[in-house]
Amino acid sequence: MHLFYTPDITGEFYTLSEEESKHCTRVLRLSHGDTVYLVDGIGGMYTAIIQDAHQKRCQLQLIDKQIEYGKIPYIAHIAVAPTKNMDRMEWFVEKAVEIGISEITFLLCEHSERRNLRMDRLEKVAVSAMKQSKKGYLPLLNDMTPFHRFVQKAVPECTFIAHLEDDATKSIKGYYKYGEPHCIMIGPEGDFSANEITAAYKAGIKPVTLGQSRLRTETAALVACHTLNVLHDVFAPL
Repeated sequence: MHLFYTPDITGEFYTLSEEESKHCTRVLRLSHGDTVYLVDGIGGMYTAIIQDAHQKRCQLQLIDKQIEYGKIPYIAHIAVAPTKNMDRMEWFVEKAVEIGISEITFLLCEHSERRNLRMDRLEKVAVSAMKQSKKGYLPLLNDMTPFHRFVQKAVPECTFIAHLEDDATKSIKGYYKYGEPHCIMIGPEGDFSANEITAAYKAGIKPVTLGQSRLRTETAALVACHTLNVLHDVFAPL
């Protein structure tokens, strides 16, 4: 399946961007009459036929559309403080999209070692992972958000903070509610500060543990993402 990301798709015909046209015609060596597939990132999967295999503006005709293609049947939101090494965050975004995630927010915390992001690069990683895993939805990626602002807007009933203090003893499973959205907050390499943990508790956000091991930030974020995926399957009605 040759899959292209086309967020601006409308009508019966579509022209690939110059970059995608080159990939289609020069790398994949597709030509007139070949079938390709387009995904718009919001659940639309389109079947199209190449009408003009131009290297800069490849023209397609749409012949079929599926809606809610590859939709994950749960809402999973991970709010994570980015690591100093951006490769690790790109790895997390890639793997989380492959597993299935609805939203990622990047937190700016007191102990954060990174305070800015290249969101364009992270979106490219997410798009590539969406295409590779044949999903129809691109998760929402939120730029750096100050911790206290995020906490103020959080819904406490479905938001949980994972930290290393002794009072984080209950697992995500202990709070999980099938069919409800869940947001897990993951701190920076130096963990959340005492002030941040207190602020989260005052907002009604509960602590959770991800197990006995001390995990890297990106590992903890992926464990939380995968745990929500597994819990959905475990609690799904037969």
